[in-house]
Amino acid sequence: MGFTVRFDLLHPADQIVMMMGRIYKGGLTTTLGGNLSILDDNGDIWITPSGVDKGALTRNDICCVKPDATVASRHSPSVELPFHASVYRSRPDLRAVLHAHPPHLVAFSVAHRLPDMNLIPGARHTCGVISMSEYALPGSKALSDGIAAGFEKGADIVIMQNHGVCVGANSLFDAFMKFETLENTAAIEIIAGRLGTPRPVAESEIGLAATQDHLTMDDLIPDGHDPEECAARSDMIALIRRSYRQRLFAGAQCTYSARLSDGSFLITPCGTDCAYLDEPELVLIKNGKNEQGKVPSRYVKLHELIYQNHPQIHSILGASPPHAMAFAVTGEPFDPRAIPESYINLQQVQRASFSEMYLQPDLVANIFSERTSVLICENSQILATGSSPLHAFKRLEAAETTAQSLLEARSLVRRGDGSSVR
Repeated sequence: MGFTVRFDLLHPADQIVMMMGRIYKGGLTTTLGGNLSILDDNGDIWITPSGVDKGALTRNDICCVKPDATVASRHSPSVELPFHASVYRSRPDLRAVLHAHPPHLVAFSVAHRLPDMNLIPGARHTCGVISMSEYALPGSKALSDGIAAGFEKGADIVIMQNHGVCVGANSLFDAFMKFETLENTAAIEIIAGRLGTPRPVAESEIGLAATQDHLTMDDLIPDGHDPEECAARSDMIALIRRSYRQRLFAGAQCTYSARLSDGSFLITPCGTDCAYLDEPELVLIKNGKNEQGKVPSRYVKLHELIYQNHPQIHSILGASPPHAMAFAVTGEPFDPRAIPESYINLQQVQRASFSEMYLQPDLVANIFSERTSVLICENSQILATGSSPLHAFKRLEAAETTAQSLLEARSLVRRGDGSSVR
């Protein structure tokens, strides 16, 4: 069994250690790069220290800077403390600041460009307004002023030219969710640019990603949880954590479900960081009702239709692996026949448009067949189905590795004779 993280009950120093560990293990900053802070109710700023290994922080390493600027710590606070303080002054509603150097967002900072937030509209909903600040020396007043100006204008994220990214939120957990989601979006855009021309969603369709139709389901009060359901919950959580470790999705960009023998199914909740998901948080769906007190994924009705129309399908996994998503945002053909073993696992990979995912779920559900088990949902996600969660996972994993191989093969062939791989 796992455990549910009550982030709000953790000491600020423990929150910082926990989130920095996740950032570092995810390859989203370097040993001495980046800094995190929390402004507590007393006006104290808790912040990472200067010059200490980010991969081995402990609670005792975190600095506490008092409102009178005195420091309670065995270390000196980060040299970036001035811009953290400037963000808090410019935005009294913020309680956490995250600064790091993730490779794809740093690439955008070097190019002096913002990621296209209409490429994955769900990410736009998570990240909020983004702006860019001009380059200034680390620790300088010019840097602080430039970042603060972006937050004063309503941005929640400021990309710092030739440097990194600064994220503000009402908690460090929320800041991390924005940060990881934006880095994943940046990765998809960069990879997609190598494949073809990224195609953003039309402004008129952006709002579809925020649909709340799934909230219209009636409440289900279970009369118990039998061994089959309990085992399914445990198996799903293990698979979700495995998927996250393999970077098949970022944060809340995950919708996994598994059908039980009585026709009911379990599905991930809406807007929850799946990396910390616990067995009790999965939502039971039965006879068109959802487990009382829980909010299922906004794709719950699509999953329900797929199960109703295809008795051979017992699990559906929706995720955003970056290489496969490059095909989802460019419209470039994804043909696994170039790799026979991939074709055996994937066979015919079909597509659904962004609007169909939300407006015509019955049409999308009917695309699946004995020969079509994986669906590329444009500007949204990759859907993999199977006879079990593990079977569906194998297909999702194969879709991502195949996409990466096809993309790399194209670059090799183009370098050789100017042709391309299909």
